Amino acid sequence: MSVDLVLHNARIYTPKGIVEAGLAIDKGRILKIAKETNLPHASEKLDMKGKIVLPGLIDPHVHLRDQQLAYKEDFFSGTSAAAAGGVTLVIDMPNNKPVTMSATSLKERMKLAETQAVVNVAFHSAFPESLEEIPRIVKQGAVAFKLYLSQKIGGLDIEDDDALLRAFSKAGKMKVPVSVHPEDKKTLEIIKKEVQQAGRRDVDAYLKVHSPDAELKAVQHITQLAQKTNVHIHFCHVSSAEGLNAILATKNMGLPVSCEATPHHLLLSSKHLKHYRTIAVMDPPLRTEKDVETLWKALRQGLIDAVASDHAPHTIEEKNAESVWELKPGIPGLETTLPLLLTQVNEGRLAMSDLIRVASKRPAEIFHLRDRGSLAEGCWADLVVVDLKRKYRIDSSNFYSKAKYSPFDGWKVRGKPIKTFVNGQLVMDDGEIIANSGTSHILR
Repeated sequence: MSVDLVLHNARIYTPKGIVEAGLAIDKGRILKIAKETNLPHASEKLDMKGKIVLPGLIDPHVHLRDQQLAYKEDFFSGTSAAAAGGVTLVIDMPNNKPVTMSATSLKERMKLAETQAVVNVAFHSAFPESLEEIPRIVKQGAVAFKLYLSQKIGGLDIEDDDALLRAFSKAGKMKVPVSVHPEDKKTLEIIKKEVQQAGRRDVDAYLKVHSPDAELKAVQHITQLAQKTNVHIHFCHVSSAEGLNAILATKNMGLPVSCEATPHHLLLSSKHLKHYRTIAVMDPPLRTEKDVETLWKALRQGLIDAVASDHAPHTIEEKNAESVWELKPGIPGLETTLPLLLTQVNEGRLAMSDLIRVASKRPAEIFHLRDRGSLAEGCWADLVVVDLKRKYRIDSSNFYSKAKYSPFDGWKVRGKPIKTFVNGQLVMDDGEIIANSGTSHILR
């Protein structure tokens, strides 16, 4: 028998460790992992030159923009950035223009992605105005709903607990998780009014408004509601010790709850804002060094489920507004996540097994992405080949993303994705995107 592709002379990550072996791929899936002498004949054979093969990253928190926001990012530029960063599957967020909040708007977005994407794309939807449409949105293919507690995005009144309960109940019955942006709207509004009346528009004022207390209150509120339903709540970009501890308390109660952290909340603190200023303003903002250490401790203990980039591209003009209330929060992250995490592996701060757990395995489990996130026979061949020894500096001017800035610009990293395979197809080779647009899968 002959297969489509064999990768040989590789070091392959397995749950038992990294083994010297090869990998046979046929019809987009992993057929066999074995010593080279036990691999089948292939139409094409690629020498991995002793480099490490890992499961491709699954990033559950990505803003691909496009449509009326294509000037910030489009499906081709965003998924090219993903491929360059070793990310083989992204889950798009719904705060687009128009907002993804119906079966029709989701269908339009999927149709557009089908023609442009070079990595696999799945989709969040915001909750619709009529909760009766939730089953239609799931049937159309949404893998999760997204709930913003800091502002109304979508059709749901976020200050109506009865409406939230009904939405959670319906999502739970459809067995799709709800991703939550945990910042309490009323808390934000009260403090923002105070600092604006004082004439403040500096970065420190933004930190005061978007406080750990706003995160804590949102987590407590949502977990109280979620206890009354069977919905899985996934807390996005947890940033503070207070918010994290409230989530962990809920986990200890046995409720279906998961959470993610971002590379910027793990590697930067509020002290970095003095240097990076508005470029490093994101929502939630950077926290104290104590918060950073708390996140790291939880990550190593397996208490944080996922690491997500929260890739949020804007134009440089939108990041450089004079008033912090006028600028757009968020940074691009698809091209920096894996190099930053591999650097932590090289420095002994993160085990390779933990990297795979938070960046591939658990995201696939949380969002029910079948046969993804693992290197196992029968799984889709979504792979990234990394050179763990390659040293270089992050240069945002070379990003595939339209957002060519980063607080990590100039950072020395050690560990580089050099090949990315999506559904068995080589899409990135040594930094160059070689796949045609529209060659990936839109996951439903």
